[in-house]
Amino acid sequence: MKIALVGYQKQEKFAQGVQTDEDTDLLLFLKGKGLDVVATVWNDRNVDWNSFNVAIIKSPWDYHNHLSDFLAWLESLESLDIRVLNPAGVIRWNSHKKYLQEIASRDLPVITSRYLQKGEVFNEQLFSDLYTDRLVLKPCVSAGAQNTIAIDSTNYENYRADINSLLTTEDLIAQPFVEEIEEGEWSFLFFNGIYSHCVLKTPKSGDFRVQHYHGGRISYPDPNPIHVAEAKRYFDAIGQQILYARVDGVVINGGFRLMELELIEPYLFFDGREALMENYYRALLALIGQQ
Repeated sequence: MKIALVGYQKQEKFAQGVQTDEDTDLLLFLKGKGLDVVATVWNDRNVDWNSFNVAIIKSPWDYHNHLSDFLAWLESLESLDIRVLNPAGVIRWNSHKKYLQEIASRDLPVITSRYLQKGEVFNEQLFSDLYTDRLVLKPCVSAGAQNTIAIDSTNYENYRADINSLLTTEDLIAQPFVEEIEEGEWSFLFFNGIYSHCVLKTPKSGDFRVQHYHGGRISYPDPNPIHVAEAKRYFDAIGQQILYARVDGVVINGGFRLMELELIEPYLFFDGREALMENYYRALLALIGQQ
């Protein structure tokens, strides 16, 4: 069985703040387990996808800038009967942030959201609608805090033109600014439904973006088991067998609340630790039937 470990044409900015090359570590680890794994780039026209049995969508971190091409590529894999992990249908669903609305409709705690459709214009009524004096707006198809804007009721006029410019080409999601983000955003990692590990991502002073390439700090604390169980509820809501899921959120008044459910290309925070990659490997074996 031949497996494609799918990434992208790497950009240096995404490697800032981390000590190891996670994709290379994982590739070597899986090869060391005897799997026939090849590193590939999703939009490399020289790849013979028909030679693969399984495609693991690992790190196509530029997909959001080429969404139609990316989704068409996924469809081409399906037409070749290549097993896609995570499943292409799950990836399509997860690619637009309206999935959060669906999760919230299942009575699972999610950061309150409002959606601005492409072609609309920003209306300050959003502050009242979301019961806040501070908002965060970002594209509904995005990654890595790209084009994310934080505004408040005193300075929004300074950003109105930028927001309306974004709305000429894409949908946006608006959420109240969550003060608890200053204490950090939790990421819980699940492989084939089994909890593996978690990290706490803390923004640098004066910022709210937790990504390592924006200066965020990463730590590996022992989580509250209650929060692990709460995070698993979001994974279980997917209702499908999937290889990997990263459940991102904050703790508010003692309870976990979802910010993002990352099912496409999440960084997995292996940190070079073989025990964590072993969890991933065992999940992969269970799904592709090479036990």
